[in-house]
Amino acid sequence: MSEEPITATITVARISQSVTNTAHRQLDFPDLPSSLNAHNMAAASAEISNWPGYAATPLHSLPAIANACNVRAVLYKDEATRFGLGSFKALGGAYAVAGLVAQHQAAGGDPSEMTVATATDGNHGRSVSWGAQRAGCAAKIFIHTHVSQAREHAMRDLGAEVIRVDGNYEASLAACKHKADAEGWQMVSDTSWEGYRDIPLQVMAGYSVLAEETLDQMGDLPLSNAFLPVGVGGLAGGIVARFWQAMGNQLVKIISVESDKSPCFQKSIEAQSPTLFEITEETLMAGLSCGEVSQLAWEILQPTVSHCLSITDEAVAPLMRQLGRGLAGSPTIEAGECSTAGLAALLAAKRDADLWSELRLGADSVVLLIGTEGPTDPELYQLIMNDTGRGV
Repeated sequence: MSEEPITATITVARISQSVTNTAHRQLDFPDLPSSLNAHNMAAASAEISNWPGYAATPLHSLPAIANACNVRAVLYKDEATRFGLGSFKALGGAYAVAGLVAQHQAAGGDPSEMTVATATDGNHGRSVSWGAQRAGCAAKIFIHTHVSQAREHAMRDLGAEVIRVDGNYEASLAACKHKADAEGWQMVSDTSWEGYRDIPLQVMAGYSVLAEETLDQMGDLPLSNAFLPVGVGGLAGGIVARFWQAMGNQLVKIISVESDKSPCFQKSIEAQSPTLFEITEETLMAGLSCGEVSQLAWEILQPTVSHCLSITDEAVAPLMRQLGRGLAGSPTIEAGECSTAGLAALLAAKRDADLWSELRLGADSVVLLIGTEGPTDPELYQLIMNDTGRGV
């Protein structure tokens, strides 16, 4: 399968209340007004599926990976084409902006007098910028030191004002909160905290559309394991909520995947409470560089995730190249850095016999991976594809 070595190192944390088996726990889907429930997920699906340019993103089979891992199938949900924005984030921020503007108009307001604001590593801000452009309102996007120029320019090209802040993602989020409060802007964050739930809930409802599509595309194929990338947890929460609703106590084994440089969910699981992780070094997987899990996501993921995996960066570039050049039996896939997280974790887990057994992976397993993004930083992507990006 491999033309170059895949050498990611994996760290494992297990959910203390049930180390290996989520499916046997009595899980009650939190179908409550304040949670990600059947009503708000259905509303998101109904609206987003009617947006111009909507199409379900591909669910690719990766037979070479399945053969290497000796499992029945490995499936890759490819978000690189989502609304031309290059990532799953297009489903969330833009949907939340549309809802805010609709409420503003219903109260007699003019969208052109409204401003939305967010902090971002790139893709979420691009979605909010696009949503603001579509809805006719202004957007203020806060980015941190390590966000690339290409991602900044993509947001400016959509009409947003971009404000760069010294420090990491948490610093940009703090600056955005402060300025939004002072100016009366509407925060459109993809993470939640005490007293701030409604907008992140709508963002996650948008993400659940991805899971709805996946269920439809799989048909009768029995999914057994899902490796879900976690930054603040919004995407994983949106996927798990829709799966949980559909599967109940037969929920597939949910495995979270983070960078070892920003394992906020893993550290929270170990502490059994949402815990801030101080990021001191940036991962190549920029979208996973988050130090604090969303409260809403925690409520969904804490009772459903069986294992938390964190991985090093070494496998990111080689896997991007392999996917981009095409694996046997699969199309060529333009995978951004974060899109490799689940695949790297799967391959690393295969080398750990005890973990592989705990994850109940075997010849009948059907594994889902989420290709969260395409080349949203084209220059970086080309450096990596040319095999000159190892030090980036």
